[in-house]
Amino acid sequence: MFEIPPNARQEIKFVTNQYNYFQIISWIMMHSSNFSKSYDDRWINSIYFDSSNYQSYASNLSGQSARTKLRYRWYGNKRMPSAGQLELKNKRNYFGWKKTFKVNQAPFSAGDNWNKVKSKIASQLPLEASHILKMYNFPIVINRYKRNYFCSIDKKIRITVDRNQIVHDQRFHSIPSLYKKANLPNTIVIEVKFNRDNFELASDVMQGFPVRVSKHSKYINAVDAVSWNRI
Repeated sequence: MFEIPPNARQEIKFVTNQYNYFQIISWIMMHSSNFSKSYDDRWINSIYFDSSNYQSYASNLSGQSARTKLRYRWYGNKRMPSAGQLELKNKRNYFGWKKTFKVNQAPFSAGDNWNKVKSKIASQLPLEASHILKMYNFPIVINRYKRNYFCSIDKKIRITVDRNQIVHDQRFHSIPSLYKKANLPNTIVIEVKFNRDNFELASDVMQGFPVRVSKHSKYINAVDAVSWNRI
């Protein structure tokens, strides 16, 4: 088992229909904690990797207390893998943290297959991270969504709002493919994020939030969407 590091944080998630988007934004901006935008809105793009036997998917679905997830992430309007970072997300019980490894050169050029993309990523990683990529080397999905960022005036509570999610199945493609989109519900995902010593403060912030707390994993939902919940 791995120990929970001091920088681990907790995330509380809410899911609602996208037609509630402006109501949610208004609630955040009018909250007494004086939330303001901490970044410009931007597109987030990710490749989720897993083992050939879907180890990350299975451990998440079964609710294991200690689990990991690997993704390659880049920001902006480019839909094919661009310069970004490999992220190893760890979770133990309610707390999560991640290790980030920068990839400064775009790992995809026109005509590259998945083996070439993974090779280009691995060539820019430290040894630790390249070993992890070898363990989770099966590209499952590419997903993409628009994110809003907010932070309380005391910098202790962050809220993100994700909308317009798009998922593309990669499991049966030798090259990165954006050919077909999976059918997804028209929802937005709100995440309230805070360090573990700010739980009471976060609970006060969430009082009166107009949406119920919900378990949600973009990766699990993406896999279910592309596989009809059959792996």
